[in-house]
Amino acid sequence: MPRPRKSRKVCALPKVREFHPSGDTQEFMTLTVDEYEAIRLIDKEGFSQEECAGYMQVARTTVQQIYTAARTKIANALVEGVGIHIEGGDYTVCDGKETQCGCGGCKRHRMNRCKNRE
Repeated sequence: MPRPRKSRKVCALPKVREFHPSGDTQEFMTLTVDEYEAIRLIDKEGFSQEECAGYMQVARTTVQQIYTAARTKIANALVEGVGIHIEGGDYTVCDGKETQCGCGGCKRHRMNRCKNRE
């Protein structure tokens, strides 16, 4: 019996869940919420993969796999001209009460503890 997948912690669900190129396209690629969170933390917030792993509460190798899958999907969507849906995945939304969050990317925590992370 395989080991059950561990849920990944995400700050919040994305505000926009669908992107598509202009024109008529009926094709979409699905990016999971945890893949979106890895892209957000590493590319937008500037986290290292190790910091991202600590925030998402998974192993660094898991983050590397999630991140690689997400970048591949985004690249394929851009090159092939297909849309992107963000949905699904194994995740838990942060409630702002975790003590392990450290200085993660969660807006709920940043308000209190992460004002001088730069």
